[in-house]
Amino acid sequence: MGAETPLGEGRPIKRRAGSAAGGQRVADSRPPLVDGRVVGSRCTECGYPSAQTGLPWCPACQRGEMVEEGFGPDGVVWSSARVQLRVLHREPPYTLAYVDLDDGPRVLARLLEPVVLPPGARVGILGTEDGDLIASTEIAKEPV
Repeated sequence: MGAETPLGEGRPIKRRAGSAAGGQRVADSRPPLVDGRVVGSRCTECGYPSAQTGLPWCPACQRGEMVEEGFGPDGVVWSSARVQLRVLHREPPYTLAYVDLDDGPRVLARLLEPVVLPPGARVGILGTEDGDLIASTEIAKEPV
């Protein structure tokens, strides 16, 4: 048997090292918070909401143009989990939750309170920390 070809040598790969590891810069997929609203986009054809901006077409219908829009700041928990290990500078325990923003997309947020919330619990996005969305049950309002 010959020597194995190292990963990525002579063929394209999707995985690549980020700039911290000497590779190319990798786009930050986290949505920004501007004026208390999560910035994303919505399809002009089908109304599909996305937490990303700069999409060339709608990922749902593939027909519509995506236009920038602000969402939230309130929504309901779709799922949450308590994290018990250290990731970068984040000290455990902390809780991550997928939040379905009112009339908007699903986003990943860190909960201010380190407790697991049941699906359907109301939360509000109150800010960001190091680019991560921060949510809390303390500021959530009922939809009108």
